[in-house]
Amino acid sequence: MSAMTSPVLPATPDYAAIKARQNATWASGDYARIGTTLQFVGESLAEAMDLPPDARVLDVAAGNGNATLAFARRGARVTSTDYVGTLLDRGRARADAEGVDVTFKVADAEALPFPDASFDAVASTFGVMFTPDQSQAAAEMVRVCRPGGRIGLANWTPDGFIGHLSKTIGRHVPPPAGVKSPALWGDKAWLQETFGRSARGLALAERAFVFRYRSPAHFLDVFRTYYGPMHKAFLALDPTSQQALERDLLDTVALFDTARDGTMRVPSTYAEVILTKG
Repeated sequence: MSAMTSPVLPATPDYAAIKARQNATWASGDYARIGTTLQFVGESLAEAMDLPPDARVLDVAAGNGNATLAFARRGARVTSTDYVGTLLDRGRARADAEGVDVTFKVADAEALPFPDASFDAVASTFGVMFTPDQSQAAAEMVRVCRPGGRIGLANWTPDGFIGHLSKTIGRHVPPPAGVKSPALWGDKAWLQETFGRSARGLALAERAFVFRYRSPAHFLDVFRTYYGPMHKAFLALDPTSQQALERDLLDTVALFDTARDGTMRVPSTYAEVILTKG
């Protein structure tokens, strides 16, 4: 009689190591140069959430503060968090320039340093979706939101331009083993499964942000220089592999580019999501 063998279970990802690597990635380049162009998304989310003045709002993985500023301009009491301190510094400078009062705090989206039900609303634009332990990050957003409060998200969709761009980079520089695609946060079925037990009602509107650059080559130069994930991907490759990645990225742009004059006009779909905590 042959000995029974136990099934081999997949190893749990080393989230601490992955987050350290991600922190270094987002701190490289200068994401604030990219983030500032996305301000429209924060304004749209703030309007859609329709919060009253003095609402307590937490911006999770806030980057350089697009949603933070949008809510603050509408009179909310905003706490802006990210695990990359240099990005918060850029957000703080923007808030100071506009004369709006915001609290800034370095924080891990998977372990938010706030008591339960601390906020009337919790938001994230193209931020929390990049956490490695996605279920934990979602649970933390729910935990710190008061019952009846709102959770608002803006997340790139799997089939949109940024979703495809991430897949292209991943074919050349694979992501850490066991980490799921950030674009899941733009999938309605995943959102319902993840938040369904703790949130009542899920409103999802598909919107598009249009990337506008002088040319596809200009876009690639800007993102290669300032966008951490692409910046690090090129640094990880030898010159021949860098050329291959560049060709594939330009091919990806061509799939979505609607400009016909040599410039670049690429709409990228994202999910604008509003949930109410039960």
